[in-house]
Amino acid sequence: MKIHEYQGKQIFKKYGVPVPRGIVVRSVDDAEKAAKELGTKITVVKAQIHAGGRGKGGGVKIAKSPAEAKEHASKILGMMLKTLQTGPEGQKVQTLYIEEGLDIDKEFYLGVTLDRATSRITFMASTEGGVEIEEVAEKHPEKILREAVDPAVGFQAFQGRKLAYGLGLSGDSVNAFVKFCTALYRAYMETDAGLAEINPLVRLKDGSIVALDSKMTFDDNALYRQKEVVEMRDIAEEDEREAKAKEFDLAYISLHGNIGCMVNGAGLAMATMDTIKLVGGEPANFLDVGGGATKEKVTAAFKLILADPAVKAVLVNIFGGIMKCDVIAEGIVAAAKEVQLKIPLVVRLEGTNVELGKQILANSGLKITPADNLRQAAEKAVAALKS
Repeated sequence: MKIHEYQGKQIFKKYGVPVPRGIVVRSVDDAEKAAKELGTKITVVKAQIHAGGRGKGGGVKIAKSPAEAKEHASKILGMMLKTLQTGPEGQKVQTLYIEEGLDIDKEFYLGVTLDRATSRITFMASTEGGVEIEEVAEKHPEKILREAVDPAVGFQAFQGRKLAYGLGLSGDSVNAFVKFCTALYRAYMETDAGLAEINPLVRLKDGSIVALDSKMTFDDNALYRQKEVVEMRDIAEEDEREAKAKEFDLAYISLHGNIGCMVNGAGLAMATMDTIKLVGGEPANFLDVGGGATKEKVTAAFKLILADPAVKAVLVNIFGGIMKCDVIAEGIVAAAKEVQLKIPLVVRLEGTNVELGKQILANSGLKITPADNLRQAAEKAVAALKS
């Protein structure tokens, strides 16, 4: 689950992570009022969407007066902001964050996440603040400092000092950075976050350390114990189909192709998408119905796929272990009849009750193309599109 920058800063502030003063607004007039209320010579007008790279897309502007803040707000509010993380369609800006300007001396990058290679929560820091960390990793990997945290003892002060010296900090800024990291680690752990990223983190002229940005994501599996975080969810920022998928406990991610995919198991789903690409097609989605889906869950999954107008063919690839092929087949037939399926449907079943599943599909009266293996299924789906 993602949240907005201003919401991340609310969490930061709660745990003692220094952040600038700011006011959330949703109208042009309120943007001007907020700039006046902050009372600083410079304010920053920031678009609030669930994506990075807002500045490059025109979603972050500096204002030297409340009137200029209003002018910037009038251009940003309602715009379809396009960044590398929104895709070509962009994301509509419905909320702004008006923030005080600060006397910045130096910008840095700081992030906390789980390094799956080491199974440790890891701090990442870089002198390349304001630049996408992916770009830094690609072009200057040596500029990324890493510090893994021992789960038995948590983040230690010496680790903060090590990172601070690596960033070139000195004097009071070192202690301020250590306190900052300690508070950030606590915020990360106690909210079950998956990522806490600050880009840029800034050192002010007085030596203090402040989070000029905030990006946080959270582990969906832990949300049941994070009521405060759940309340921050902005469904308007989520893909409608992805939001619907969560209601049925389906793993669904919308992509940009035209072959809808329904698979059980994340690994098999990835292999299915790779094979579609291999034979010249483009997957429209990642959809994992899980290992123990019911007929109702399968029906919901099928409807999700067909709700995408870009989908021109559907490929179902099921290996029946816990999931029985006849259950999948019943779900496919029910969904196809309910939505009055008119596009090609290719189904590959294998595993538990496979013959019964194939029989259900064959007796359904629907135009379903069977396949014996994954490669053949992908080829038939691509061929169906061309025909």
